[in-house]
Amino acid sequence: MKQNPGDDGISIISIFTTLKRILLSIALVVFGLFTYKVFITRLLHGTRLDQIFAFLVIWFVAAYILIPHVHRFLTKLYIPDYFIGRIRTIDGLLSDPVNLVFIGNEDELHTAMQKAGWVLADKITFKSAFKVGMSVILRHCYDKAPVSSGYLFNKAQNFTYQHPIDGKPFARHHVRFFKAPEGWFMPGGHKVDWLAAGTFDRSIGFSYFTLQFTHRIASDTDIERDHIVDTLKQSGSIKKLNIIKNYFSAYHHHNGGGDRITTDGDLPIIELKH
Repeated sequence: MKQNPGDDGISIISIFTTLKRILLSIALVVFGLFTYKVFITRLLHGTRLDQIFAFLVIWFVAAYILIPHVHRFLTKLYIPDYFIGRIRTIDGLLSDPVNLVFIGNEDELHTAMQKAGWVLADKITFKSAFKVGMSVILRHCYDKAPVSSGYLFNKAQNFTYQHPIDGKPFARHHVRFFKAPEGWFMPGGHKVDWLAAGTFDRSIGFSYFTLQFTHRIASDTDIERDHIVDTLKQSGSIKKLNIIKNYFSAYHHHNGGGDRITTDGDLPIIELKH
């Protein structure tokens, strides 16, 4: 029987993946037993201070380690790994809709957004995280506050622009930009350079799916899409605007944080001025 040249490589990868899953399962069981022994007994039978400490530890472990790992495993099984008009969270959950696309190079895109009054968000670093914490405590706006990573084509956004709201430190307009893969065409044969997902952060809260702290978004994502287009129009940055009606089926669903989202499915194709 003939053997395909790549069979050995595939077998090695499969064995490695299986071992990795077995080791991870063992680690989770051991960690679960340790958590029960050390923290859950304190939560049930300890002093009030012990209970608060144990609760915070259990919440942190569940929200930032256990639940995300479960989502990453399960979403690989049931969410398709190709373009469906939605970005994904780092844990693989479906997130915001792709509701804008652009034709133009990166310099033209930066020029257009900044001319329209948008601010380039900082990258997520220890320094920017500290600034976010201070802005929450002091309740003042951090105009360049970083935005969590969204994923499209298995890559995080190239950059994010935002438009802060005066007097509302937890509210902001924001839009993530993703470079289209080389030679890639959108369904229908449209050739674009950038895809974008714009939503409005209205407040902060807990994710319904992971229990992590996160921004809560306004449900009508079409309002934010139209706001972005309007700011670019007013700044004179658009060479040509083509709105494809019902490009995606209109739908209502939830994003990666559990917030309700709705869209009419229209898709603006924006060609930027040189």
